[in-house]
Amino acid sequence: MAKHNFFYRNSLGIVLITLMIVCWYGQFVTGWKTENKELAEEGQKLLTRGEYLHSGHFIQATFENWESEFLQMMLYVLLTVFLRQKGSSESKPIEGKEDVDREPQVHPRAPWPVKRGGVWLSLYKHSLSIAFGLLFLVSFIFHFYGSFVEYRTEQIAKKLPFESAQQYIVDSRFWFESFQNWQSEFLAVASIVILSIWLREKGSPESKPVDMPYDEH
Repeated sequence: MAKHNFFYRNSLGIVLITLMIVCWYGQFVTGWKTENKELAEEGQKLLTRGEYLHSGHFIQATFENWESEFLQMMLYVLLTVFLRQKGSSESKPIEGKEDVDREPQVHPRAPWPVKRGGVWLSLYKHSLSIAFGLLFLVSFIFHFYGSFVEYRTEQIAKKLPFESAQQYIVDSRFWFESFQNWQSEFLAVASIVILSIWLREKGSPESKPVDMPYDEH
């Protein structure tokens, strides 16, 4: 590894995080302009950038998307433990076990929970799905908060009554925001699971070798 620089060793993570930040900033700027355009049309006070950062509009839009991403990854990690898709590069083989199925062994370079054992090892065995589950829960809470604040702001501007938080949690508007994102995430995962049976991308670990038969992994 010494012959490769820091960027080469971490380029995938760096590029993905950079793209995320660039797009998030783009969401912030365009969302701020869109919200102010609507406020101007309604004759209301425009928001500064700082005010928009704390607005329900921005919080709801951000965490509505994060929530669906973390739900997708949590379920994908868990479902691929038990379920199979013949010929897909995203699935374990139909028969037999892989390295990920074996019980952890203590060795000098093993992560500290493996060396510690007990409850720490039990948690560490499922730490990836637990982490995604917690991130989903936090995002879900913030999505609900942002959506409720935005809904209440709209109702106040229209001089209409608004529901309590307890009532809004079962409101169709809130769940529409969630379901429209959840279904798209599951479609995206299903697409790579199924399309990777027949299609290839040379050099990508998400693809099978170009000359591998359709029914093999």
